[in-house]
Amino acid sequence: APAVKNFTLNFTITNLQFTADLEKPNSRRFKSTEKVMYHYIDPLLQKSSIGPHFSGCKVTGFRSGKSKDDTKVDAVCSYKDNASLARFDRAKLYQELSTMTNNVTKLGHYSLDRNSLYVDG
Repeated sequence: APAVKNFTLNFTITNLQFTADLEKPNSRRFKSTEKVMYHYIDPLLQKSSIGPHFSGCKVTGFRSGKSKDDTKVDAVCSYKDNASLARFDRAKLYQELSTMTNNVTKLGHYSLDRNSLYVDG
C-alpha cells in the first residue's frame, strides 16, 4: 500500500483581519475560516501535479501577520506516495500554486502577500 506523506503549506492573506479567536481551534471564527480555506486550497492541489495522489489538507493554525489586516495560514497536506508519483517535487508544486494564484496574489476573494507562499516537503 502507498505510504501517506505530508508537506507543509504556508501563506499570508493580506485582507483577512487577524483576531484572537482565529488562534482558538474551537472558535466559530476558526472553524468557518478553516472551511473557506479548504474550499480554496483543496481544488488547487487537486489540479496540481500531485492531484491524483492528493489526500487533503488540515489547517493547523492562523497567526498574526505584519499588519492587523494580515493573517498567516499554516496547513499540513497529505499525498499518497507510490511508484506512479516520480517523487514529491516541492519546487514544481510551488511553481504550480504560484501560477494558479495569479503569481501568489489571489486565492478566491482573498489577496495574498506575494512573498509568503511556502511549500516544504
